[in-house]
Amino acid sequence: MSFVSILVACLVVGVTGLIIGVLLGYAGKVFEVEVDEKEIKIREALPGSNCGGCGYAGCDAMAEAIAKGESPANGCPVGGVAVAEVIGKIMGTEVSTTKYVAYVKCSGDCESAPLNYEYHGNLSCKEAVYVTGNGPKKCSYGCMGFGSCVAVCDFDAIHIENGIAVVDREKCVSCGKCVKECPKNLIELVPYDSRVFVGCNSKDKGVNVKAACSKGCIGCKLCEKNCKFDAIHVIDNIAYIDYEKCIGCGVCAMKCPVKVIEKIATNK
Repeated sequence: MSFVSILVACLVVGVTGLIIGVLLGYAGKVFEVEVDEKEIKIREALPGSNCGGCGYAGCDAMAEAIAKGESPANGCPVGGVAVAEVIGKIMGTEVSTTKYVAYVKCSGDCESAPLNYEYHGNLSCKEAVYVTGNGPKKCSYGCMGFGSCVAVCDFDAIHIENGIAVVDREKCVSCGKCVKECPKNLIELVPYDSRVFVGCNSKDKGVNVKAACSKGCIGCKLCEKNCKFDAIHVIDNIAYIDYEKCIGCGVCAMKCPVKVIEKIATNK
């Protein structure tokens, strides 16, 4: 092959590459998808856990939703107040600074809640409920202690202790995975600053509750009658706390005859 042929071939390849490059650059400009600058800043502010606790597939989807106004600035449970405030400034909105933690509404530990039978199936709450209906405990509302909630927690914030799930308040980021996982709806998100909780979820009448668990709420209404702030009421045989009204005085806990209402010490 002559020098001229080689030169021509190189020129053809070079020109072809140049044309392709120009065309690709033009196509890139034409079909470029504009990204909201707010979305980029929000994504940078998010923690990057991609846990799904916000209800979206990951932090990218969450950032897009916030930028479009489809999700609130405080929608990331993992980031908490600090991240919410940053995103609020980006969006130009005020955000709630209330921190939440998970709470397990059951006090039926191994000593308090007897078993109907021994369960030897897969150690999964959902599977145990599916196979047996309500699980092996006499209380059909109580925590079975098989740890499905523990398995889905990415933050080591919930563990099985003496047969029931217990939340580590300082590790919990209120992602809500344990709430969704519990087949008995025993776990709820409560304000971190709250100090009084009802550790029971049974809707049975008092005599039946006592037969199933020595620490169950019997619906006696002593808590309701002694609360000066109208912050606790017995509905369907179980006490509920209105956390917007509760000041954490603990009178309901002191009056509860079965001590199913607990008052924890403040960290402030």
